[in-house]
Amino acid sequence: MADSISENSLRNPGRLPCSVKLQTELDAVNPLAPDRIGRVVDIILTDAVERSASDVHFEPTHRAVAIRYRLDGVIQQVASVARDLAPNLVARLKVLAELLTYRVDIPQEGSMREALARYGTEMRVSSFPTIHGEKVVVRIFDSAGHCLDLEQLGFSPELLAGMTELLRERTGAVFLTGPSGSGKTTSIYACLRYLVRNSASGRHIVTIEDPVEQIIEGISQSQVRPGTEFDFARGLRSLLRQDPEVIMIGEVRDRETASIAVEAALTGHFVFTTLHAGSACGVLSRLLDMGIEPYLLTSSVKGILNQRLLRRLCETCRKPRSPASSGAVPVLAEAGWDAAGCDRCAGTGYRGRVLVAELLKFDEPLRRAVLARADISTLEAATVQLDRKTIWSEAEQAVGKGLTTMQEIERVLGPPQYTSQRR
Repeated sequence: MADSISENSLRNPGRLPCSVKLQTELDAVNPLAPDRIGRVVDIILTDAVERSASDVHFEPTHRAVAIRYRLDGVIQQVASVARDLAPNLVARLKVLAELLTYRVDIPQEGSMREALARYGTEMRVSSFPTIHGEKVVVRIFDSAGHCLDLEQLGFSPELLAGMTELLRERTGAVFLTGPSGSGKTTSIYACLRYLVRNSASGRHIVTIEDPVEQIIEGISQSQVRPGTEFDFARGLRSLLRQDPEVIMIGEVRDRETASIAVEAALTGHFVFTTLHAGSACGVLSRLLDMGIEPYLLTSSVKGILNQRLLRRLCETCRKPRSPASSGAVPVLAEAGWDAAGCDRCAGTGYRGRVLVAELLKFDEPLRRAVLARADISTLEAATVQLDRKTIWSEAEQAVGKGLTTMQEIERVLGPPQYTSQRR
């Protein structure tokens, strides 16, 4: 291929071994074939599904189009194609997602209607203009793990018991938090399925989402359209007139939506939703910053689930960690493991994910801190007195069981900021 950097890319020591096969297949596509672009897209997406990638990035540069996968939460470059193919690749992906091919100056989003039949899973396409042309990201939904029940998520017994207790509430609000890609959507749908399965008398459950990613029998689901009159806030106000008992809000993004959600939780509805924050206390801090009165938070919020996904050590090639490589936590040196790398895990040393989480409920010290409009560091300090497992303690237990490594914990959670988090 003219202008291709595949030869240099294959010499890159940071590349995955699986990329050699993919690059070879892409280079073998006949450049004169009329279906060349369609073939290139099909090879990449098929390979991404086989490798269990969660996202595929088509990223134009000044030299080529870099093909990057997000594998177990980590971006990896796996191949590249000629720079001059970029406009046609983008156009092909837009056609599959029914987007406007002639608009290259605005971001667009859409779903591939044929993805389920063609690739065996659902896919969503997002385009974004850059200085080198449009970048496209294809989100691939895990068909195997997409519809897990609450008991299958991997919560510890204590946390699972806490969640099931929360889901028996009839009023109040439950917030799920974590960065993008931390499994919040999977967890919230698992909560919905639990409510449907355990509501013998039948509860009126409604959702307002953007987008609707799973269809659940027995629930009224609706999809908002940002930029129109049907956004989260307006849709939620109308939804309250539909006599709901349980309301799931896809995400709290602004003050108005947060205010309506809290109001609904205080007026006889059970609300659960997601909110992007760095920690469980970060949710409370963000809601305070949005202008929600502290006394409303302490009266409405029943619990906050903060979760992350860690890469799971490959069971084929993992090896016991030697004391010399024990890292920052000597107490775990004897029980720890290292990622070696083999063909089964594509040389990364990891295969699959491990869920770690913490569940925060109000206790008197935390309640007083919220009522005092304390900052996030004070809120975190108030949780020291709570008898609960933290996300750090859950992660360290996973290391002790040989499920992941300390390096992976610090990659995802960062260095511990509070001594109490390690208890």
